[in-house]
Amino acid sequence: MSSAALEAATELTGVEATAAHRLGGSVYEVELADGDLVVAKRHSQVSAVLAEAKSLEWLAEPGVVPVPAVRAHSEHWLIIEQVEPGQPVGAEEFGRGLARLHLAGAPAFGAAPPDGPADAWIGLAPMFNQPVPSWPEFYAAQRIEPYVRRTTLPWAPFEAVCSRLADLVPEEPPARLHGDLWSGNVHWATDGRAWLIDPAAHGGHRETDLAMLQLFGCPMLDRVLGAYQEVYPLASGWQSRVPLHQMFPLLVHTVLFGGGYAGQALSAARAALR
Repeated sequence: MSSAALEAATELTGVEATAAHRLGGSVYEVELADGDLVVAKRHSQVSAVLAEAKSLEWLAEPGVVPVPAVRAHSEHWLIIEQVEPGQPVGAEEFGRGLARLHLAGAPAFGAAPPDGPADAWIGLAPMFNQPVPSWPEFYAAQRIEPYVRRTTLPWAPFEAVCSRLADLVPEEPPARLHGDLWSGNVHWATDGRAWLIDPAAHGGHRETDLAMLQLFGCPMLDRVLGAYQEVYPLASGWQSRVPLHQMFPLLVHTVLFGGGYAGQALSAARAALR
């Protein structure tokens, strides 16, 4: 597959690719003849390439959080800027930048990035984006029910949550979300900044991004959240709503990996109703 990455990088950048090594999965770091480094990612689904490319461009648009630049893309390959990894620093800058990114907003809940496909992806799971008037409608119909239906989990606890979303979550305008903001998609770089990678961007509730950031742990999380609140304070009781917003990524993990994630998703649904 490294030869395919070399061919794709050469064709799409217009510069000969001289070496490639695998970073993981179908992702390669590629060296170009002019000395530049890029990352070449292969997606089997055409819509996945377009969704990620347009997500990166949309998140980069406000200029508040660094995002790898999209160099080029084809049906199955995405070529982006390579960002050298570093140590976790710059927590406050990241928190403030993330708040400003959310404040940049979206046209509607469920809105895909401009020119992005409605049939998008979160990791290897399909993710549908269709603009709707309210967040409760969006979260129930596009983020909870489709994934529960693909598992053996009982629907009743999740249905109970969905029926009460309007009461459980304070109304806010649609935020511009990264959409898959677990700690692995926060790339701490040598320039001292946290870069956002591998997005599944859409219009949603900002607490969903923050809840996902807490799900698997994030370096200096308290400092990130503290700086976030300086710019865009969270509504009262946000801590108690974390399980509700974590239902979505936990259901995605249940669909993809099964195992203990099913129990965690069910526990999150029950906790959301307490």
